[in-house]
Amino acid sequence: MRYAHTNIAARDWKRLSDFYINVFSCTVKPPLRKLSGDWLDQATGLSNAELEGVHLLLPGHGDNGPTLEIFTYKNTHESDPIMANHTGFAHIAFEVDDVDQTLRHALKNGGALLGKVTEKQVEGVGLLKFLYFRDPEGNIIEIQSWEK
Repeated sequence: MRYAHTNIAARDWKRLSDFYINVFSCTVKPPLRKLSGDWLDQATGLSNAELEGVHLLLPGHGDNGPTLEIFTYKNTHESDPIMANHTGFAHIAFEVDDVDQTLRHALKNGGALLGKVTEKQVEGVGLLKFLYFRDPEGNIIEIQSWEK
């Protein structure tokens, strides 16, 4: 058994995938997807489901690592923005070399602040530097770095 992917249902899969490619060095894992049919309806529980999108390899795991699957459905339904304490999937996290630099790069690429950069000494683990922010479509991302 192994972890395969996490999906983001996006308004604009191309724009959102560009954000993750530019900010977090994700890479496209071909092929691009353009899917529809009875088989997709059966699997998703939707009617007349049509989607386009891409799988992005996450950094640090090689060519066979887990992916971030970003799809845009032909018919989408908007959700209210979530906060970190909402139930369900709340955020994804990336360990980065430089939290401040990554945050600046994310903001230049359409990200938006949610929290502020915070440091906390975690006993037995080291110094954690982290914060939460939103990607261009409002999904929460945590970036973190550790010093021993």
